[in-house]
Amino acid sequence: MPLTLSEKILSNATGRRVSPGEIVIVNVDYVYAHDGTAPLAIQVLTEELKCERVFNPSKVLFVIDHASPSPRVENSKLHMLMREFARKHGIKLYDVGYGICHQVVIDECIVKPGMVIVGADSHTTTLGALGAFATGIGSTDTAIAILTGKVWLRVPESIRIVLEGDIPNYITGKDIILYIIGFMGADGAVYKAVEFQGSSLKQLGIDDRLTISNMTVEMGAKVGLFPVDNVTVKFYEDRGVKVKRLEPDSKAEYVDEVIVDLSTLEPQIAIPPNIDNVKSVSEVEGVEVDQVFIGSCTNGRLSDLEIVAKIMKDRRVKEGVRCIVIPASRRIYLQALRKGIIEILLRAGCIICPPTCGPCVGAHMGLLGPGEVAVSTSNRNFPGRMGDKSSKVYIASPLVAAVSAVEGRICDPRSYLR
Repeated sequence: MPLTLSEKILSNATGRRVSPGEIVIVNVDYVYAHDGTAPLAIQVLTEELKCERVFNPSKVLFVIDHASPSPRVENSKLHMLMREFARKHGIKLYDVGYGICHQVVIDECIVKPGMVIVGADSHTTTLGALGAFATGIGSTDTAIAILTGKVWLRVPESIRIVLEGDIPNYITGKDIILYIIGFMGADGAVYKAVEFQGSSLKQLGIDDRLTISNMTVEMGAKVGLFPVDNVTVKFYEDRGVKVKRLEPDSKAEYVDEVIVDLSTLEPQIAIPPNIDNVKSVSEVEGVEVDQVFIGSCTNGRLSDLEIVAKIMKDRRVKEGVRCIVIPASRRIYLQALRKGIIEILLRAGCIICPPTCGPCVGAHMGLLGPGEVAVSTSNRNFPGRMGDKSSKVYIASPLVAAVSAVEGRICDPRSYLR
């Protein structure tokens, strides 16, 4: 029987054909956690499970990225707990400054197509862009996975999203996924495997795919998968790694299909307080902003920073607006330095911070005050996400964010690209 991409990966991981709705115990290729989730997993492992050794230290990763560098003594204590546990069990720990966990595992070429990866963070779905079955789990399940190398899953039903049409130069992966979330709703793909197909994929680079997969969880998806096509193969070849193509069977069954014509898409923006309250930027132009945040696991990659630098070159951030830029990892920061991007952004008046989740999770480095308005390239905009509960966060692409920082108000970027 023909298989979807997620069914293929899970069938391989279990050693037999699996079917949607079936509960399976799956061997994981990697499990990772960050400073927001690892401490609780460590507590479960040490106090309840009496863990003496992890299943395979080379397949467990810790990353300190949320409150990084530590803004409070309480965070420092949690970081110390992670370092001690990692040292004791031979676990690789990426300490302060390496970057956001989902980007670090990409930079280090840890994730490969066909893998089953679980992370103690909902945006582990990011890695589906590289053809891995990657999903977020809670700290307790993470503890079990660290101890046994296994996780239980219900095999998800699959939704096919077909992307068609030539992609305009003002449309990014962020606009695409925001449009889809707005169309499907925040609960439109609950526990489904969302698989992207269509002729437009050849125009979508890996960075855009990572953004799209990252935010599939915002409509409830279990995973957000792209096929391993020529784009993916070249991505790995450029890093000295050979991978094979991996695609769903042509007659695989999907519970739903959505076709999106990207040629007519306008720049998109999510209106607070809901991520699925999505409109064209042209509908909300003119809203004044206090802060612009460019970064996060959604849009802190090199191509994102290149877009921002293109807009910022020979321009200035509007007086009275704070524009905070945070590269997603040390590797990306170094690449941006070598390309002169960081200098362009600094001269434009941007604030450059070390790789961290930072304000995206309301941890530090740019929290919003009462009533303040921000445009953010992150992934969530519920009340209090980035600071005071009365603040408002508009979610948009790096292009929209950069133009809005220059204008001091939400602005359609198309006039800047003519």
